[in-house]
Amino acid sequence: MKRARKALWRGLLGLALLGAVLALADPARVWAQLRQADPAWLLAALLAAIASNLVSALRWRALARWLGADVGVRDACRWYFQAIGLNALLPGAVVGGDVYRAVVLRRAGQDTLASTWSVVLDRVSGLWMLCALGGLGAAACAGPLGAALRLPPTGLAAAALAGTAPWLALPWALPWLLRRWAPGWLAPLGAAAARPDFAAQVGRQALASAAVQVLSAAALAAGALALGVRQPPAVWAFASAPIFLMAALPVSVGGWGTREAAAAAALAPFGVAAPAAVGAAMIYGACALVQGALGALAFGLPRDTIK
Repeated sequence: MKRARKALWRGLLGLALLGAVLALADPARVWAQLRQADPAWLLAALLAAIASNLVSALRWRALARWLGADVGVRDACRWYFQAIGLNALLPGAVVGGDVYRAVVLRRAGQDTLASTWSVVLDRVSGLWMLCALGGLGAAACAGPLGAALRLPPTGLAAAALAGTAPWLALPWALPWLLRRWAPGWLAPLGAAAARPDFAAQVGRQALASAAVQVLSAAALAAGALALGVRQPPAVWAFASAPIFLMAALPVSVGGWGTREAAAAAALAPFGVAAPAAVGAAMIYGACALVQGALGALAFGLPRDTIK
């Protein structure tokens, strides 16, 4: 009962935040933006979002197999889109879908540690690359960001690059770090980092995560283009980080409210009006709802063990 009450409060909080953001942006102007959306760019946004999650599913499968869990391509994709459906419908952002992926993999007869760590490391690798691309985008957009924050652009760019470089190198430093500091609960990660193919696996994970984030940012940019908002790629590299991170916070349903608030704030330094920014974020959220519906339909599909 207590858990259900928390879920209800999270949902209400997200709806309240979305309502507040819409009120500040002017609901009539947001609706006017959405009504004139270009269908071709809307389709492009949906296709890019689906492609991003397909790559995410294959990334998770590769990591799970590397950790010893045997999962087929169709099962990985089906379970991943089912998790998207849960994320879109349940309070808690990505948490519910991640728990579902770990549970369903374990119920399929896979090792518990491999099932759990495959989901944890898959999510962490995505957030790692998202922050890295955001840092690189911030360096490339130092001019308008510096003006908005009243900071010298050169110093801002240098700080962003100085922070991003070691952040990108962090996964390859894990074996060294874990040898010197590894509490008991990190023992499975330490064992994985000690494998001779660890560096190669990190490289493959990094490439897949980069593809996922680029496609996700492309989906966000296509949604904005549907509303007539045009910005260079560096802006979307930067803006996608706060937008997607806020959407992942477990304080709303499907990221509604937090995502739109972050979009209005992140795109303001580049001259994007709040109604357009909120509208672009809502289009991205609608793409997630469509994929959630596909995931819901996938619940009735039989298992397939294509390797």
